Amino acid sequence: MAANASNSGTADGGRKKGDKDDKSAPPPPPAPLNVPVADSHTHLDMQDGTVADALAKAAAVGVTTVIQVGCDLAGSRWAAETAAAHEAVWATVALHPNEAPRIVLGDPDGWSRQGAREPGGDAALDAALDEIDALAALDHVRGVGETGLDFFRTGPEGVAAQERSFRRHIAIAKRHGKALVIHDRDAHDDVLRVLAEEGAPETVVFHCFSGDAAMAKVCAEAGYYLSFAGNITFKNAQPLRDALAVAPLDRVLVETDAPFLTPAPYRGRPNAPYLIPVTLRAMAAVKGVDEDALATAVAANTARAFGY
Repeated sequence: MAANASNSGTADGGRKKGDKDDKSAPPPPPAPLNVPVADSHTHLDMQDGTVADALAKAAAVGVTTVIQVGCDLAGSRWAAETAAAHEAVWATVALHPNEAPRIVLGDPDGWSRQGAREPGGDAALDAALDEIDALAALDHVRGVGETGLDFFRTGPEGVAAQERSFRRHIAIAKRHGKALVIHDRDAHDDVLRVLAEEGAPETVVFHCFSGDAAMAKVCAEAGYYLSFAGNITFKNAQPLRDALAVAPLDRVLVETDAPFLTPAPYRGRPNAPYLIPVTLRAMAAVKGVDEDALATAVAANTARAFGY
């Protein structure tokens, strides 16, 4: 139940499902875009409802393509299978930065979707990465990610596993000519360092870009794509808006990261690809460009980045 509940919803003081402050209710669909775009990063396997329903709801508002992102072996297999089954879906496959330490060091609390696991060491990580490598060779898999570094959820004991995994993902992306999709949380300098040391693939996408304007300029100069999510609409996200403001129009993507990062005014409610227009319109305002112009650029950028 939402905080600060009022007694205005029904006669008995409850709320009708779908009221604005019902945090479990999906937000209403926004007005459709004139120019179709893609959701460059979503997790349909973590959302309620069927894939077909999610795609239909998205298409109805002008979101005609989605990139389904893998975070572990099970999710990467599912992403590949889903992309093979749906024309509007492309896949990326990877071990999330927080997944690598769980494979190496174990996951006794069962925090991940695999449940409790014993430590597997580097051999288990290498075996998992071998499967990611095989999945990355599939035609309907157009990216390797999300991979990178996350120093927010993983402590110092997991850094070595994260970096080992990140370097292997870079090699996999380069070997198969696929986009590298970066997860970077509290690790900007180290992510850029590893990319420089390994040599970045031809296409790099910073998913849910979280840096400031200075980092955006560095990434743009390197030819990387910057993908912005619903958190660009949050009140405390001025650094993200500053980053978007300086990002070249031909390097910008839009994403949901659904079911996470639902844009304002629906923050806290479930996110889904059909809400892309809310974020794109906020981005257009930040960039000072027409909504259709931004949509046209984003659509071309996403198709170019993921090769479809």
